[in-house]
Amino acid sequence: MRAQATEFLRALRRHRESGPGTAATGAGTATGAGTATDLNGTSGRGPGRAAPSADDLDAARALRRAARRISGTLHTFQPLLDAGWAEEMRPELAWLSGTLALEHAYASRLERLLQALHRLSGSAAFPAPRPVGRAPAAVPAGVPAVTRPASPDRGNLTVGAAKAGALLDRQLTLARTRAHSTALQALGSSRFHAVADKVALLASEVPLRVPGRPGRGGAPAVPVPAADSGAASCDLRPLAAAARDRLTDAVAALPLVAAGSPYNAQALVHGLSPDPAPHPQDAPWHQVRLLLRLHRYALEALAGADTGSAEDAADVRLLAAGEALDRHRDAAEAASAAAQAARTPRIAPATAYALGVLHADQRHEVEAARYAFQHSWRKEPIRLP
Repeated sequence: MRAQATEFLRALRRHRESGPGTAATGAGTATGAGTATDLNGTSGRGPGRAAPSADDLDAARALRRAARRISGTLHTFQPLLDAGWAEEMRPELAWLSGTLALEHAYASRLERLLQALHRLSGSAAFPAPRPVGRAPAAVPAGVPAVTRPASPDRGNLTVGAAKAGALLDRQLTLARTRAHSTALQALGSSRFHAVADKVALLASEVPLRVPGRPGRGGAPAVPVPAADSGAASCDLRPLAAAARDRLTDAVAALPLVAAGSPYNAQALVHGLSPDPAPHPQDAPWHQVRLLLRLHRYALEALAGADTGSAEDAADVRLLAAGEALDRHRDAAEAASAAAQAARTPRIAPATAYALGVLHADQRHEVEAARYAFQHSWRKEPIRLP
């Protein structure tokens, strides 16, 4: 936790240094909190602001990652910590990481959908955008670019693809702009400054629950300084095992038999229906994704505590399964965005048709991600020698 708190504070400082044009306000600590930069590390200077640098993107990503990891550690090992402090800290960290993630999520969703439209229609009406925060893949010299001519049966899709892309661009850019404003307000709020102050204290003191001195309804738990943490060591393995069991139970409840087929017709029938409600199968998969992340964080905590689980932390099966569930989440949210755009009143039939094809394509991506997850999960774990 102290290492993640230090990473959190380092990312805040990098945010402040990368945003010279912003109006930073002091947080009352040496953390440099209050940087008015957006998720992608750019300052709020209007539409003409410069593109974020790689360092800006890394700082924003490190800030979100540190907040998530601290929150996940609090969730798993809360019985060992002061109950009042942990229950007060967790929702604040979840609010911060969720707020900072929105702008990036909308930008990534738009680029995913535009790339899919470009791939499905074969139209050159709009270029395939670059991935958010990633450098374009280098093409060796002398290798011609691969072009895919549009087939004759894509005529109707090509007609509506440009308008569908423009509609998605308007809707998701508006949502991204609102998320940008929300992030700026959050980074300048007293609520954020309070979180930064608590994380600054966490970097040197961990409020462990001392036996005989409960943290709620009695005397507060005594913070344990970094130098004395060895004297108050606790066995983390039972709580980490509980996190693993919760993940195992959640995976057992998934329809892995259906996901074992690359084409799940039953799920696709509901996914292509006009019902605006979320797909009933998506929520359990999203829950497994969160539990898998908590399990990985617990393994990392065990490896850092030298409890003999370093080999478990190196399980590449968990990494592959997590990547599949990330793709599942991205595709499901992109399909919902395409369906929402298709419900826009008074759009042309060709535009609605293109959005429908796009929605179906993303639901197929959802099923492909589920197939990849069950394929990774059922593999034997790879241990280091």
